[in-house]
Amino acid sequence: MRPTLRVLDDDLIARIVDEAKRVLAETGVEVRGPRMRERLLDAGLPVAPDGERVLFPPDVVDEAVRTAPSSFTLYDRSGRPHADIGGDRVHYVPGSSGLRVIDHRTGETRLATSADFVEYARLTDGLEHIAYLATAFSTVDIEAAVSDAWRLYLCLVSSEKPVVSGAFTEHGVPRMVEMMQLFRSDRADLVARPMSIFTVTATGNFRYSEDSCQNLIDCVEAGIPVEIVPVTLMGLIAPVTLVGATVFHTADVLAGITMAQVIRPGAPVLFGGAPATFHMKAASSPMAAIEALHLDVAYVEVAKALGLPTQAYMALSDARTLDAQAGAETFGSALLAALAGVNSVSGPGMLDYVLVFSLPKLVFDNEMCGQALHFVREIAPKDDLPVTDLVTHLLDEAHLIMADHTTTHWPEELWLTGPTIDRENRETWERHGAKDLGQRACEEVDRRLAAYRPPETDPVLEEELRAIVRSGMEGTDELPALPPLPEEAPAATTGGRRQNRRRAARES
Repeated sequence: MRPTLRVLDDDLIARIVDEAKRVLAETGVEVRGPRMRERLLDAGLPVAPDGERVLFPPDVVDEAVRTAPSSFTLYDRSGRPHADIGGDRVHYVPGSSGLRVIDHRTGETRLATSADFVEYARLTDGLEHIAYLATAFSTVDIEAAVSDAWRLYLCLVSSEKPVVSGAFTEHGVPRMVEMMQLFRSDRADLVARPMSIFTVTATGNFRYSEDSCQNLIDCVEAGIPVEIVPVTLMGLIAPVTLVGATVFHTADVLAGITMAQVIRPGAPVLFGGAPATFHMKAASSPMAAIEALHLDVAYVEVAKALGLPTQAYMALSDARTLDAQAGAETFGSALLAALAGVNSVSGPGMLDYVLVFSLPKLVFDNEMCGQALHFVREIAPKDDLPVTDLVTHLLDEAHLIMADHTTTHWPEELWLTGPTIDRENRETWERHGAKDLGQRACEEVDRRLAAYRPPETDPVLEEELRAIVRSGMEGTDELPALPPLPEEAPAATTGGRRQNRRRAARES
């Protein structure tokens, strides 16, 4: 069996879903995107008596849940299967929406540049327990109108891994689709082998903004899987109680799933969220608050009962630096996410209410996520029932160190930490400089950046990507300069050969 976690019983889940559907049918959703509203009305959805909100009848919602896939495959840049999104399979991915970075060389918290983003993408490419990238934080040296496409470009040329992304503007998705299609033979191939998940945010108060509506249409029509992510603020725009907040959250997500299925039945959609609590005294909204994590686990249970893949903002911290609070909040929520079976866990690398990104925290989180995944492995006897031979060996030798059973299973059963985590004895620790967590994490960042090897990218294809970015710029068409590669860092060639073959196929 697999270790798991339950916080709701089946009867309560059914009541939560029924109540959410009642809210959608009687109160409805304010759909501010005119094209989305038109598509829903054309599909026969009614409008509330005030003429504003669109109502979602229960049978329409039920049909949407039925047609939404229970799982889907995410592919890498070269078109190879990379992540199976569904069931209890857990994948950790850096958080998004950061506005600043902590410079690991100076300790300064500042606005980020494209050079910072390139280092982030190169670092993430080699992190074993971070399944794919995210367009994690904004950069100040590029026009806002193309910043989403620019960050996607930096991910695409830095790593083979898929990426979680999204558009900042109402019409940003088509440009980004065009970029990703360069790595596929045609649009149908991009639909068949998606390389990205895009975030669509429900804005609260049972409302979807113009940007969210248009992005949802564009993503679904292009075959890009979407994660519906309400920012459910308990005690502000949602009930402060767990069950009530879960109802509100479920209603918001079911509305997004229904809209996606109206556009294209069978479109892959993740039941996601980024809940937080609102603390009246401090006027803050911590996402690592234990109540917010409780809501994460609760809505994930609801989603699994409906047979839908899941996403959550967890494995993060509201602390300002990589300190004891950051470690506790990150590992606690990473383990909860693993036990709950969240399919796509957004959060590693994030600090300060998801406003600040830290590379040292990302390498620390990589270790925490690996340990959480280790904990939720399937549990089954491994040559240890009955224990007769083990008992005999222990009594004969006074230890099990050299037992065949130990030497066979030790490499997979015991977790060996990386250099970020200190498990040496005091004498060894002092001999190595008595370094604290921050120092070890910064050194690990530098070590991994020095070892980075880029994927090979066809120069013509790369220039096409840059041209797509420049086409959306309103001022200068000068793109930010990027940091050089580490010395003696030849590119990986497998992906480049595949790109060249696909390019030849397209041109023929």
